[in-house]
Amino acid sequence: MMRGGMGNMNNMMKQMQKMQKQMEQAQNELNERTFVGTAGGGMVTVTANGLKQIVEVVIKEEVVDPEDIDMLQDLVLTATNDAIKQIEEETAKTMGQFTKGMNIPGLF
Repeated sequence: MMRGGMGNMNNMMKQMQKMQKQMEQAQNELNERTFVGTAGGGMVTVTANGLKQIVEVVIKEEVVDPEDIDMLQDLVLTATNDAIKQIEEETAKTMGQFTKGMNIPGLF
């Protein structure tokens, strides 16, 4: 009887290790992806990686108005938040597949 229990435990541990490797691979792939947030119909674009690091900001010349710096700042903020939202949604979708049906506090 004890032997069967240990076999099940070993099997479960192997499954957990396999899932952990798959999760690490998925996270690494997410980290390497880029996400582009936009605002003002593409007048401002912000590119971030999966680690939520901003790697590029592009501002079209036409949107630069020295008389309206507030609008430009708002566009940059909107584009940045758009990029971050995309990262969070993709992370939840990608990593959520590993936790479906599990109730593990603090895991994603």
